[in-house]
Order: sequence, then C-alpha cells, then structure tokens
Amino acid sequence: MSSRNGFFHLVMKEDGTYIKLYPQQDSGECIQVSDIMDYLNDVKISDYDLLAIKNAVEHLQKVTEVKIASAMLSPISENLIITISDDQLEAVARFYPPSNHGKMLSAEGIIDTLKHAGVKYGILKEAIQSFLNNRVYSTNVTLAKGKPVRQGTSASVEYHFNTSNDTKPQINEDGTVDFHNLNNISHIAEGDLLATLTPADFGDDGMTVLGNPIKPLKVRNTILKHGKNIHLSEDGLQMFSDVSGHVTLTDDKVFVSNTYEVLADVDTSTGDIDYDGNVSIKGNVRTGFTVTATGDIYVNGVVEGAKLLAGGQVVLRCGMQGMNRGEIRCEGDLITKFIENATVVSGGSISTDAILHSKVLAKKDIIASGKRGLIVGGSVKSGSVIDLKTGGSLMGTNTELEVGIDPTVIQEYESIKNQIPELNKEKAKLEQIILLMKAKLQKGEQLPADKIQMLRAVKPQYEGIREKIKNHLERLEELNTVILNNQKGKIIVNNMLYSGVKMIFGNESRFVHTNEQYCYFVKEGADIVSKGL
Repeated sequence: MSSRNGFFHLVMKEDGTYIKLYPQQDSGECIQVSDIMDYLNDVKISDYDLLAIKNAVEHLQKVTEVKIASAMLSPISENLIITISDDQLEAVARFYPPSNHGKMLSAEGIIDTLKHAGVKYGILKEAIQSFLNNRVYSTNVTLAKGKPVRQGTSASVEYHFNTSNDTKPQINEDGTVDFHNLNNISHIAEGDLLATLTPADFGDDGMTVLGNPIKPLKVRNTILKHGKNIHLSEDGLQMFSDVSGHVTLTDDKVFVSNTYEVLADVDTSTGDIDYDGNVSIKGNVRTGFTVTATGDIYVNGVVEGAKLLAGGQVVLRCGMQGMNRGEIRCEGDLITKFIENATVVSGGSISTDAILHSKVLAKKDIIASGKRGLIVGGSVKSGSVIDLKTGGSLMGTNTELEVGIDPTVIQEYESIKNQIPELNKEKAKLEQIILLMKAKLQKGEQLPADKIQMLRAVKPQYEGIREKIKNHLERLEELNTVILNNQKGKIIVNNMLYSGVKMIFGNESRFVHTNEQYCYFVKEGADIVSKGL
C-alpha cells in the first residue's frame, strides 16, 4: 500500500451537510482538525459542529461520515489554500476535493488562485499538470519557486611584501633604548610584483514568488592604489615596481621610492625639503625649516624648532628640541630620544625616553621607556595606552595624560563641526540667488544671457554644497558614535606618578592627589581606578 495523507471532503444530503473523513495510509500524515477548520473558513462555512469533527478525527480508523450542519449547503468546488513561505521564495498549495456535485479545478483556475494570492513569479506549470494528472489531497504541493539571491564578495588585495609597521625599538640590557637597528625597510627590486587584486563579486539579484526583487548585500569594491614608480597590469589586477628601492603601505596605498639623503644639516644650504618617498638626514634639522615626505623621515641628529611632516613614520636618533615652535606630524609611528617644547601628532604609536612640556597626540600607544621614561608638563593624549616610568614632578608641574579616544577622531569631529556653519551660510546665499531668478522667470521677465549663465552655474554649486553638508552631518554622527563607544584606555606607571597630574579617560577626569607607584589606571563605569602592577 502506498503512503498517502489522510483527507476529507464535504457531502451534501437532504438532512444536512456531512464531512467524509479518509484515514491516512502507511506513513502518511493524520488529518488535523486545524486543517479542516482552515478549509471550512476558506469556503465560507462558519456554522458547524466542531465537537463532532474533533471526536471523529480523534477516533478515525476507517472512512467515516460525520454530520456537521443541519442545513444542506450548496455544492463546494475543488479548492486549494496557498501558503507563502516566510522568505517568500516558495508558494505551497494544499488541495481539497469537491463535495458531491462540486466542480473540479482546471489549470487556469489554479493559476488564477495563485495570482489572487499575489504570486507573480516562478509558477511551476509542470507541478500543476502533475496534480491534475494525479490528484492528491491534503498534501503540500509546491506550485511556485522564487529565485534565491546570490550574495557577492568584497574585493580584496594581497600584498606581496611585509606590510607590518611594527617599528618599536628594543630595550637594551642597560635600560637604554636601541634606536639604531630598527630593521623596518621592505626592500624590493625593479619588476617585483607588489600586490594582486581580486575584484569584487557583486552577486546576483533574486526574486520572490510575489515578484519582489531581492538585492544582494552591498560589497566593498576597491582598486589598487599606488604612488610613483609603480605600474599596473592592463587589467588593473596586478601591481609592479618600476624601480629598486623599498616599499611601504599607508592607508591602503602602496609607495615605492629611493630614499632622498641629506648628507649634512637641513639649513640654508638645502632649504625646505618636499619629497615623494623617504628622507634620510645625516645631520640636524635647523630652526625654521620644514621637511615633508610622503614616506618616512630619518634624522641622525637633533631636530630644533623645525617642522617634520611624514606620510609614514619618523625616527629621530637624538630627539626634538622644539623651542615652543617645533612640530612633528606623521601618519605612522614616531621613535625619538626625547620630545621637548614641541607639538607632536602621530597616526601610529610613539616611543621615546622623555616628553617634556609638549603637546603630544598619538592614535595608538605612547611609550616613555629607557633610562628616564619621563613625561613632565604639557598634554599627552593616546587613543589606547600611555606607558611611562615617571609622570609629573615633585614641583607639581601641570601634566595632563589622556587616553581612550583616538585624538585624530576628536580633531576631525571639531574640524567638521566648525565647517558646517560656513557651509550653511554659503548654501543660503546660493539659494537666495536661485529663488530670486526663478521668481523673475515666473513673472515672465526676460533674463539677460549672463544671468541665465549664472543660474546654470549656481545650481550645481548649490547641490554640491547641500550634498557636502549632508555628508558632513552623517560623518559627525559616525564620529560621535565612535567617541561614545570607544572610551577605553590604560595609563601604566612603572615607577612614580606624582600628585597634581590630571588623568582623562573619555569624558571622565581625575587628579592625582597623592603619589602613586607601580600601578596602572583604567576606567570602570564612571570611575577612574588604580590597580597594582
């Protein structure tokens, strides 16, 4: 005996309406009372004997007729109930036989029922015909299938060189810092393969049985970004070096260059230096001069009241005597013997022996190690950790240590915030011009050619500023979320933190009232707490 679900149909007699129940065969499913109720509701029958139905279903062993209503109803045609899956990728029908004298469904009738249920895509005519050839009731039959979405993948870049920027110096046995053997240059030869791009796969749209498109998730596309001395293959998928030298990676952009060497001091004999690559200076950088490099800057001597701007790291063998005018800004790490009376902004970490009376900001760790490991005076801000031996002084020198929020995020937030009022003023000015000219045109006035040309020029300017304001507001919201959600950090004291030092963790601050030794500070809830090392 073949497997078959239990099913039922209505029988109309002179003394009332009956339901005829057929038990399942073999491993088929039993009749469910809920299925009968759904069917009766679908054919608009509401007055029936539910108790009689439940009792008959519960004790069903053979074909049984049960009277469910005293009235003799009109014949009921063959029927189906459509169910749409939760993901809308499948329409399933459950067919029910007609009552005596009821009409049979046709293929057209089934399709009309599907359309009435909202099904517009993926109707399986073969499945409909299969049912018509072999009618099976109270059994799920898939009559329509949608098209599943195919998700894509983001583009990826494989770099064929060491992309690590870990140039933190080693501590010698005597406690001094080794600023000499950093081994941080990735050497390459002409023709070397530098990077390979795997393009983005944007996936394929899907379609629900209701005719609604399903878009794949957005993927990130990219291109191979590079500076000078590099070329790409014709398909843009491979990157090669045009020269022998060294390669660095900064903000997903590859740089290859030969290092520009200054054999003596940067002074009146050299003027300011602006170089696309690395700069190596054998002597000092004298007061008032500027060294700009898209890559790294190495200085063998002392940097006085000068300015260093680097797209990579900065390494100062001796240190920075800023004279309250010196400045260092680098996207990578800063390694220096000392920083005194200077302003420093690093997109990476800072390693030094001492920071004295300076304004210092670093996206990553600030480590004052070596023999002194000293931070005294000024303001020192790190996005993660400040690790020092001694902070402040016996004299109570004003010293501020801040951790927990990337200082560059704060700077960007303030910069964008300050731009918005000016942009709004410019937008209002352009809007006034556009409205004035449109009003004249609506009155039927003939505008001179120069005014029409001005109107054409002003419109894209207005749209550009409006879009810029929109982008700025969105970026401010993003940055505000980053600021609120990233207030973790740590201040590590390997020797002494003197009273008078001010510590800031995100939006909380605390003054050190008594000297603290061999401990670290973290933020717990709204409190800044001290813990032993």
